[in-house]
Parts: sequence; C-alpha cells; structure tokens
Amino acid sequence: METLAIHCEKLEGYLDQFRERGVLHHINGENCKSFDNTVFDTHSPVDESLICKVARGGAVDIDVAAKAARSAFPAWGDMAANERKKILIRIADGIIARAEEIALCESWDTGQPIRFMAKAALRGAENFRFFANKAPGARDGQTLPSASLLNITTRVPIGPVGIITPWNTPFMLSTWKIAPALAAGCTVVHKPAEFSPVTARILMDIAHEAGLPPGVWNLVNGYGEEAGKALTEHPDIKAIAFVGESRTGSMIMKQGADTLKRVHFELGGKNPVVVFEDANLDRALDAAIFMIYSLNGERCTSASRLLIQKSIAAPFLEQLEKRVKNIRVGHPLDPDTEIGPLIHKVHFDKVTSFFDIAKSDGATIAAGGKAVEGNGWYVEPTLFTNASPDMRVSREEIFGPVLTTITFEDETEALSIANGSEYGLAGYIWTNDITRALRFSNNLEAGMIWVNSENVRHLPSPFGGMKASGIGRDGGDWSFDFYMETKHIGIATGEHNIPKLGKM
Repeated sequence: METLAIHCEKLEGYLDQFRERGVLHHINGENCKSFDNTVFDTHSPVDESLICKVARGGAVDIDVAAKAARSAFPAWGDMAANERKKILIRIADGIIARAEEIALCESWDTGQPIRFMAKAALRGAENFRFFANKAPGARDGQTLPSASLLNITTRVPIGPVGIITPWNTPFMLSTWKIAPALAAGCTVVHKPAEFSPVTARILMDIAHEAGLPPGVWNLVNGYGEEAGKALTEHPDIKAIAFVGESRTGSMIMKQGADTLKRVHFELGGKNPVVVFEDANLDRALDAAIFMIYSLNGERCTSASRLLIQKSIAAPFLEQLEKRVKNIRVGHPLDPDTEIGPLIHKVHFDKVTSFFDIAKSDGATIAAGGKAVEGNGWYVEPTLFTNASPDMRVSREEIFGPVLTTITFEDETEALSIANGSEYGLAGYIWTNDITRALRFSNNLEAGMIWVNSENVRHLPSPFGGMKASGIGRDGGDWSFDFYMETKHIGIATGEHNIPKLGKM
C-alpha cells in the first residue's frame, strides 16, 4: 500500500512540469500565454504553498479561442462519427495511463482526499468512453409517418459551445461536460475554475496527444468576471454549460440573453435524506454519513439535511454523533484521510461562518463546529441537531462537511420539510414500504431521487435538478438534447391536396 510519503514524492515529480511552464492556455492547437501576459497564482489548500503560475485570460483570449472553435466546427461536425469515436477512445485511454498523476495533482490542488480522487480520474475515462460509443448514433432520429408525409427527425451539433466547470472534483466534471459535446460534433471553449486549474491542463494535454484537431477544444484559464463573462457574452458561442452556484447561473443567463444562448445549469442543492422508522437503519446511517462527509462535503448532491422520524431519532442520532466524531481529518494524500482541507480561504470563511449562525439560530452543535488548528483550510466534520426547517442552517447551501438534522412525525410533515427549499437537485429516501417510496418520490421536488441508496451514478440516466438547482439534464441522450439541434424533415408520399390560392 502506498503511503503519504510515497504519494508526496510522486507528486513532486508530477508538479515539476507546472512549476517550469505554469498552466498555459491551449488555443487552436497551441499552448500560449495570455494576450497581455498576466498571470495569477494557484495555491494548495493543504498548506497554502504555491503550486504554479496560471495564465489569466480575458476578453481577447476568449475571442481568439471562440473564433478558433468557430473555424474548426464545420470539419469536426462533419467528421464521420466513427472517427470522432476513435479520438475520444484515445482520450479515455490517455486518462487511464495518467490516472495516478491526475489523482495526486487534483488532491493537492483541491484538498480532496486521494481515496476519492483516484476514482474520479477513472470516472473521467469512463465518461469519455461512454460518449465515444454513443457518438455514431448521436444524429439518429425518429420516423413519424402521417397520412400524406413521411416525417423524420435528425439531430445536428449546435456549434461552438462554452463549458465552465467548478472547483469541486473538477477533472471528472470537466469530462462529464466536454465528452458529450465533442461526441455530438460541437467544438469547445473550456474555462475551468480559477481555484483548481491544474488537472484541466493535464486533460487538455491528453486530448492534444490523442490527435484532436486544432481549435476543436480550446482551454482558457481566468476569473469568472473576466474570462467567464467574455465567454458567456461571445456571439460565436451558441450555448453555455455551467456547473456552480445558483447565483452565478443567474448571472450567466443574463449575460447570455442578448445572444439568445442556450444554457445548461447544474447548480446548488440542499438535498434531504429522509429516514423513516421502517428503514434498514444501519444502511441508512452509512449512506447519510457518506453523502455529506465524503469529498469534504463539497458536492452538489450531498445529503446536507437529515430528516429523521421522531420515533427512531434518539438512537439514530446517538450513533450518528459517534461516527462523525470518528471521521479522520488529515493530509489529503494520506490514504487513511477521510476529510481534507476545504478548497480556499474564501470558502473556508463561508463554511465556518455557519458555526456561529447555528448557535444564533438555536441549533445544537453535537459534533465539530470548529476549524482545525494548524496550516491549511481544515474544519472538523460538523453535526447540527435540534434544528428546525426555518433555520438558515436548514435552508442555505453550506457546501462543506456539515450536516443539519431535523425530526418529523409522519410522511406528510417529512414531505413538507423536504420540499420547503428553493433547491431541488437530489433526494434520498430510506423505507422498506415500497408504496410509500413511490408515493413520496412522486411528490418530492427533486430532479434525482434514490431509494435505499446513496448517489450511485448510472451514465445513461438523466442528471439534473429542479427549481434553483438547475436547468437541463446530463447523461445519455439527454446530453445530446442540449448539444444538438433537432430537425424535422417531411417527405410527401403521394400527391396530397394543396390549396390553390389565386387560381381562376
């Protein structure tokens, strides 16, 4: 088994390339600095040490990248789908070959424990392989015959698209967006989050080495208010796929309004896990803990509200508190670590502010509620009990290793609490009553619902939220619905009657 020391030694070798050249843009097949040569620093949340310099893109860099994507679109969109498939398969193979490098660099860049990042790299390869295999059928449509016409549908790629990805599990989420866009025949301008730029650069290198034609996939680093804004407003970009905060999604929609951009948003969540008294309580406990404390709680589908039936609340919460206090916080490259540091001081300040908010609201801090002393942006895994649905800790997305628990009497009250949120991304239901599971899931306002399970992703199934949690769906053909236009073609099957206007 590889130890913390071995991981740190390997990481040093992988980071040398970035220390020497920094993280550059990749536009029209070439690595390049920003137009005005500006850069920004990226630091590790583990100890705030400098990782490297990053090119700071702006409107000029986005313009060059968008025009490159526009020029490359006709050839890429018209390329035989099997040829696109081969390139995407080579990207998947390249990810597998560099999976260790990706995992270690992402762990250091984001603070995510290595135990989860190794799987994130492999999931990224799976995303590319899945959509590569779907590429040959992406344009397939339907045959809809009528009395006088053979009606058929087909799909064509929408054109150059902008993809803006977040800092939590950035590698996997980048592949989740970019793979279907390329498979559909779109060209891409990718703007990764400024807090976590390293693995986006590795992914770009893999794609370039796989033989992706120049201009098909362009990478521009920078800040949201500079490069991101320029991308969302650029007239050559036909659609924006964004993963991040709901407030930012609203801003992007406004910025893209003048050019009538199609948008796909995967936004915030305050997801409930509802545990009824007839559930398998041991499994429900395991799942509830995993779905909030894994990945540092920095995940949109985290189960950050635990709704527990009063009849079983006391023993369940007692076990929960013990487990939370045993969660291992430590260096993210240590294989034993379960929670690493939060991504950045800005986010650390936000998460820790909720500790005082919980106290002022009247909730009980049953576990955690403090920062961890020392270097890095570490917080203790935290549990709030005795909370009510109207408290800020019950309503606002904290996006950290913080769980709020609320008790309920019956199914009606549980549904009211679960739906009493501006968000509607995911929900988790634990019960052995199948009729209640069906009834409750039918009425729960969430785009994704798991019954007697944690979040287990199935790539052909739709992923996305309702209300303030997003617009659109990822996964399978749902991804192609966003990146492609559906066309109808009607072919007359005979000489039907055509009204003869103006004929004497």
